[in-house]
Amino acid sequence: MCNAVWCFRMTSPYFSQNMTAVTRGSEKLDSCTVAASLRSRRRDADVVSSMAVKVEEEEARVSQKTASLSSPDGSQDLLQLATAQPKLESDALSLSSHGRRRRQVKVEYDEGGSSTKTEHWEPPDWKKQLGHIREMRSSRDAPVDSMGAEKCYDTEALANVRRFQVLVSLMLSSQTKDQVTAAAMQKLRAHGCTAEKLLSTDDETLGKLIYPVGFWRNKVKYLKMTAAVLMKDYGGDIPDNVEELVRLPGVGPKMAHLAMDIAWDQVSGIGVDTHVHRIANRLGWLMKPTKNPEATRKALQEWLPRDLWSEINWLLVGFGQQVCLPINPLCSMCLNQHCCPSAHQSSPAKLLRVRSPHSPCPASSFQAKTESGQETVVKEERKNEEPQNVKPTTQGRKHKRKIKH
Repeated sequence: MCNAVWCFRMTSPYFSQNMTAVTRGSEKLDSCTVAASLRSRRRDADVVSSMAVKVEEEEARVSQKTASLSSPDGSQDLLQLATAQPKLESDALSLSSHGRRRRQVKVEYDEGGSSTKTEHWEPPDWKKQLGHIREMRSSRDAPVDSMGAEKCYDTEALANVRRFQVLVSLMLSSQTKDQVTAAAMQKLRAHGCTAEKLLSTDDETLGKLIYPVGFWRNKVKYLKMTAAVLMKDYGGDIPDNVEELVRLPGVGPKMAHLAMDIAWDQVSGIGVDTHVHRIANRLGWLMKPTKNPEATRKALQEWLPRDLWSEINWLLVGFGQQVCLPINPLCSMCLNQHCCPSAHQSSPAKLLRVRSPHSPCPASSFQAKTESGQETVVKEERKNEEPQNVKPTTQGRKHKRKIKH
């Protein structure tokens, strides 16, 4: 009975049309679903294939780096291998979200490297101040110009003897005026100023020759010890570098740099003595005030052009001997009185006649008081200021006593 009904339904036109309709509808729905699924699978397949290609490339690169670990630069390759694995993982993560690659930030580097630029400090008015000092020193009549270390050696002696005499004059000039140093060098040259001659001279005779330079007893010992070292290691000559010069007894950085400049004609640094140290601080040529000449030398060399290192010593030394004196500097006669931060701070009251900035002051009419003649000039000014008709009180008392008796 069931088979008969099933056969009837299959052969009936009504049931056959409905079944075809249902079958066609279902086929249409199935075709849309299949197409959509095929597109998504194709997109996923493309993503997976691109990621697989990327992974294969990275694996090949890593394997190549691993093979090159046995080379001499294996440490650098090992570092690149260690950084390759995190990079591979980050690339896989960037491809995992809907097949979209994350946009990477492009980092650009300078070819010359990242170098921090530091500002070059220099005093605001140093060129103007230096020009004024050159104008005031144009006559070159300071003691250092005629009796400095450049003028104390024998120009007709051998080269090694001249260099030795330059070093001796620098050793004697410490804490000593140029006039005293020049007189001592003249006596030494007459006696014979060579390393061999000084080494054979007894201490008493050598002391009489260099007296009255400052600390002459200590300098006698230093001269004998230095002469012994030079005869032993340098054949009577002096070293040609600062490192070996400062190892000599009684030789400091200032003497070493000046010896390199005068004796060897090589600029190795600035020779800073008490004059240069004092004037550099007064003019404001240092970022911070310094307490000793060696600190001043290092501070000056940081900003002062190298072509001025040789000139600055004799220029400031003569300026310090004539104008910028240690005590009572002559600020009223200085061309830098309107641009010097220390002007008129240490000057006596009677010298505070401030010159107009527009008034001419030619170098020919510039008259400075040197260290040696300062006391004489001051005494003459005091005599002129004293009344001439006033008699001393002692004479009046003697006259009264005579009248009583």
